[in-house]
Amino acid sequence: MKRVAVTGGIGSGKSTFCGLLAELSGAKVYDSDQRAKELMNSHPQIVTDVIGIFGPEAYANGVLNRAHIASRAFGDKQLLGRLNEAVHPRVVADFEEWAESQTGPYVILESALLFTSPLVGHYDLSVVVDAPLEVRIQRAMGRDGVGREQIEARMRNQMQPSEMSRRADRTVVADGVESLRVQAAEIDQLIRRM
Repeated sequence: MKRVAVTGGIGSGKSTFCGLLAELSGAKVYDSDQRAKELMNSHPQIVTDVIGIFGPEAYANGVLNRAHIASRAFGDKQLLGRLNEAVHPRVVADFEEWAESQTGPYVILESALLFTSPLVGHYDLSVVVDAPLEVRIQRAMGRDGVGREQIEARMRNQMQPSEMSRRADRTVVADGVESLRVQAAEIDQLIRRM
């Protein structure tokens, strides 16, 4: 099963691009960020590890306390690194199992942290979605209901878009849905020819 990995910084439009690519191709999307959150609530070893890193406040009534973890991890690169070490390898294993069970022309792996995670190399083609900085900030603030400072703090913990583009096979620009639709069609044809 061929795999196309889609990444981009916060607010870049990567989920919109993945949706358009899936709609066009019939391929299924594995949202690694969403799946990581689910595993952080359900995988016993991850729960144990997260409590070991962030203390018992990491879970409230058995559910991941995302606000507590975000407030600590996004301000401390060492804590964020420890969290990623606890979660990422298990997400890779989950993705591999999921991908093998899919049918269709290919699968789509959506990951904000693609190039800094063990997911590197688990795909045939990598695509970065980018957008102007102010557009990304406004999208993320609107989506997450948080202030500019919080979004900018998250951005500082992510790889710069220029570095992502340097590492990727292709870059698309999310400056409008119609433009993204055209770019999705081009990526669809490219992965089908591989």
